Formats: sequence, C-alpha cells, structure tokens
Amino acid sequence: MSTITNYEKEVVNQAQVRRATVEFINIVNDLWYDKSIELVLFRNPLVDKRASEVLNLIDYAKEFVAKPITIEDALEIAKAIQSIDLPPSKLDIGKLAYEFHLQDDASADKVAFVKEQLKDATEAENIQPKDVVLYGFGRIGRLLARELSSKMGKGSQLRLRAVVTRGKIDQTVLEKRASLLSVDSVHGDFLGTVQVDADNNALIINGTTVYMISAAQPEDIDYTQYGINDALIIDNTGAFRDEEALNRHLKAKGASKVLLTAPGAGVPNIVHGVNHGENNPDNINIFSAASCTTNAITPVLSVLEDNFGIKKGHLETIHAYTNDQNLVDNMHKKYRRGRAAALNMVITETGAGKAVAKALPALAGKLTSSAIRVPVPNGSLAILNLQLKTPATVESVNAIMKQYALEGDLVEQIQYSLSNELVSSDIVGTTAPSIFDSKATIADGDTIVIYVWYDNEYGYSHQVMRLAKHIAKVRRYTYY
Repeated sequence: MSTITNYEKEVVNQAQVRRATVEFINIVNDLWYDKSIELVLFRNPLVDKRASEVLNLIDYAKEFVAKPITIEDALEIAKAIQSIDLPPSKLDIGKLAYEFHLQDDASADKVAFVKEQLKDATEAENIQPKDVVLYGFGRIGRLLARELSSKMGKGSQLRLRAVVTRGKIDQTVLEKRASLLSVDSVHGDFLGTVQVDADNNALIINGTTVYMISAAQPEDIDYTQYGINDALIIDNTGAFRDEEALNRHLKAKGASKVLLTAPGAGVPNIVHGVNHGENNPDNINIFSAASCTTNAITPVLSVLEDNFGIKKGHLETIHAYTNDQNLVDNMHKKYRRGRAAALNMVITETGAGKAVAKALPALAGKLTSSAIRVPVPNGSLAILNLQLKTPATVESVNAIMKQYALEGDLVEQIQYSLSNELVSSDIVGTTAPSIFDSKATIADGDTIVIYVWYDNEYGYSHQVMRLAKHIAKVRRYTYY
C-alpha cells in the first residue's frame, strides 16, 4: 500500500513540476519579447525551450554547482526579475539561484535579493540597432541567419537585412534557399517561419524581410537602395581572407564594418572572451573570428596558461568532415582530402596551433598541431597534450576549469561537462565553443592531456554572434 501511495504522490508532484515549468517558460518568453531581457541557465538559452529541455537544464545546474536548485527556485527568481524595472539585458538565472542558495537564510525575500544582485544594471550607453548583411549563405551563414532571426526580440541589437550570393535569383532559387534555411540534416528544423517573396527577391523570416542580393563583386553593391545603412558585413564565403580583399566590402555603399568567419591575414583575429577587449571597433573596421578550432582551444589554453603556465604542447583535432572534402574519391588540390569523406579518417593539417598565438601571444611557438577528419557531419574534438610549468593533478585541473566555467570572463566560452557518457552527437547544438570533458582529464606531474569537444558549426556561430555584437556595440547589460 505504501508503494502505491508513494507512486500517487510522485504523479501529483511531477504534474506540479510540469505546471511550474510551463509558467517559468511563459515568463522567460514574456521578458524576452516584451522587455528584451533574455534569461539563460548557466549560459544555456531558455527562450522557446520545451518543458523537458528546461528540466534537463535544471538537473545539470543542480549537479554543476552541487546545490539543490529546483524549477521552483528558477520560477520565483524569474517572477522577481519580472517585478522590477530593468534595462534590456542578459541574465543567468542559474547563477542567481546558485548565489541565493549560498545565503544562510533560505527564506529570504527573492525580490530583494534579485534587486541587490542586479543593482548595477544600467542601460548600455548609445545602443543603436545595427543592420547586418550575410555575405554567403553556406553552413555558417544559414546558422547565423537562424540565430539572428530567432534572437531579434524587439530589434534593438542586430538586424538581419540581406543575404548576398552569386548567381541569378528567381522563384526557384528563393524556394531552395528557403528550404535549406528551414530544414537541416544536422541541426533540425528552424523553429520559425520562412516564406518566399519573389516580387522583392526576398525571404520573409519570422515576419521580417531579408533581401536576397546577387553580386559577383562586393564593391558593386549599393545596400542603401534596400534601406540598409552603416551595415556590418559578415563574410562567410572564405573567398576573401586578407585585409586588401576584405576591404572591398567597405567600398560598397551602406557598409561600415566587416567580420570574416575564418582566419584572416593582416586583420585582428579574435576569440571572443579572450582578446576581443584589446581591439576597439571605434578604431578597427575589419575583424576575423578565427576558426572553430581556435575558438574551441584558446579559452581553455588561456585558463591553463594563467594558472599553471604552459611550456609546450601538441594539439590533435578530431574534426567532422567539411564541404571542401569529396563525397567520393576524386581529384582534390590537397592530398588525402580527395578521398571519400564519409568513408575515411583523413589526416590533414590545421593552423590552429599557430593561430592561438594571435589571441594568446604567450603561446607563440609553443604548440604543434595536426588534424584528422572523421566520418561525422558535425561535432569535433580537440586533444591537448601539454607540458606545464607547474605540476598538476586531475583534481586541480578540473577544479580550476569548473571555476572558470562558473564565473569570470570565459563563462560564455567554456561549458563544463559532468557526463560519463559524452560522445560527439551529444554536443551538437551547444552554444559554448569549448566543452571541457572533465571525465577524460589525464595528469601525470607536469604533463596533462585534456579533451575539449566543440560543435564546429553551432558553437562557432555563437562566437561569431558575440563578436558581431562587440563590433556593432550593441552588447546589453549581462549578469553571469
């Protein structure tokens, strides 16, 4: 009888938890669409999430900080945020819940607590919406289009206004572009609407017009005829890689800044969170977001350099195959990449070891690197074999990495994994560029081996978004 009674209580309890979760989700969405206040849970997005996804994030939060955080905690803090006057902002409700549990008084007034924690929240000065043009519409371009459209909110930050591609644009081309944006074999369906406006050569994404522009050369475009001014051009093509070539974008009427989604020559290569503050967009017009691998390893290497010192090391990336490889064996300008991508592990080169030094000069000449392309379409792994200046243990390495994932300047960049079962498909859709696998750390005196996973498409795209907001000077108040 007691077992039956317990089960009935569990049924009632789970219904109450689900009801609280739905209420929480409604507040999250109301704050975002009404006040441009975005709530996240230890940097994991909450807008437009399902109840099961939110509850899984709550479970992660509870284990991550070793505190009994519940959906009821999150709901009460969300209600407190809703009740006070705040500027457009991005607030980590997981951090707030964690800090509330650090108090001695568990019955303290959550509204008063939230007011105290967010007392420094002020409207960011001179935020003006920034027009964005995507130059190229491949893997990264389409993910950026999804994120820009999904995170539009009230349109107070980045506004996607146009996409530039080569070739003619007609009804058929528009329909194909719309389909590729709407569905994706790796990342699933776009949780929004995409319609074709053939009369205006445009796509209507979530109700807003995005012009599709055909151009052979970037300097030939007049963006102002589309109502686009002072635009940030995000170049996803890979066709323009140095300062001289990228400067061609700035000759287009209506363009003012350029961001390259690849390593660039003669321009600042930025890993947001590590060295973006060293490059003032008031003085610089062209930026590079470096590579996905550089964004994955640099935050972690920065932590290790600051806390242990790095003598030397080797980086091996186990990387998903990419569009520059062949589907079947055929000629290729590079050895081995001509072999069928989905059937072979392919040794190739990577410049990530040297590229790190552009963001972390202290590591110049200390890292060698190589890469293996493997038969998965997305989701990659970097293995770092490092010799440290100060001896370390598994516990000391993991502890310092967990600290940086919880607080500080790299909380957006480093996600700390607690899973014993982590595999490449698990990290697809992660917004952090670096996922530190705490269960895989190896340490032997001054030598360590660490494993860093990364979604080489989605995680990297979010780093591009963060850098774009820095360049456009539309970063809101944040509480992490």
